[in-house]
Amino acid sequence: MTGDAGRDREPPAVTAVNEEGASPYLLICEHASNYIPARYGGLGLASGDLVRHIAWDPGAADLARQLSGLLDAPLFLSGYSRLLIDCNRPPGSPSSIPVRSEDTEIPGNRGLAPAEIAHRIAAYFTPFQKWIARVLDARSAAGRPSAILGVHSFSPIFCGARRVWHVGVLHGRATALASRLLEGFRRDPRLVVGDNEPYRIEPDEDYTVPVHGDARGIPAALIEVRNDLLVGASDIDSWASRIARILEPCDKSLVDASSR
Repeated sequence: MTGDAGRDREPPAVTAVNEEGASPYLLICEHASNYIPARYGGLGLASGDLVRHIAWDPGAADLARQLSGLLDAPLFLSGYSRLLIDCNRPPGSPSSIPVRSEDTEIPGNRGLAPAEIAHRIAAYFTPFQKWIARVLDARSAAGRPSAILGVHSFSPIFCGARRVWHVGVLHGRATALASRLLEGFRRDPRLVVGDNEPYRIEPDEDYTVPVHGDARGIPAALIEVRNDLLVGASDIDSWASRIARILEPCDKSLVDASSR
């Protein structure tokens, strides 16, 4: 199931996969796509920039789809590049419509008119968030507990600095869910596991965990896998299986908060 596509057959703002899945886990992939409509001229960037992490999370959508199947979990994927507007940033924050991402200037985002900013919010950001909120509301009304997992990838080098982590778990209030994930990943001594690394949740700079999770009392965390570990189908399969083993069987205490 998908949201409504535009008149020029552009992708929907949100694609919902297995929306009625039995799992208590809802998977959210805010940086699933690097699609930018042709009228934006690639925001003035070279084609090579549009396949980098600045434009999306490489491998994250495939990982999320595989994990959705293994867990029988609903999944929600964004349809547009984070460079147009980031679905995991509050509108109005500096990184919502970035004028610079990592070490790269984004010419097409400079000096935007208020009408263009409003258009991007209405066309790409709001439909994605409303869809997720509607599903969470429906599950709550039906007495179905929920926990949220954002599925992300990160670049091995950031502004010239090498990142040592293989995987990270980002969280706010959901310490039990985060601990479950961290302990599960750390069972493999080969993995360097980050606790709120390589990023951390900031209420003024994040959306999924603070708004859909913490503000509702729903356990929520983001899983970040280094994107050079997600380059092929076997990599995707391996990481999806690893995460599914950590989460299944579901510990009811991890999702009880959302049914209170």
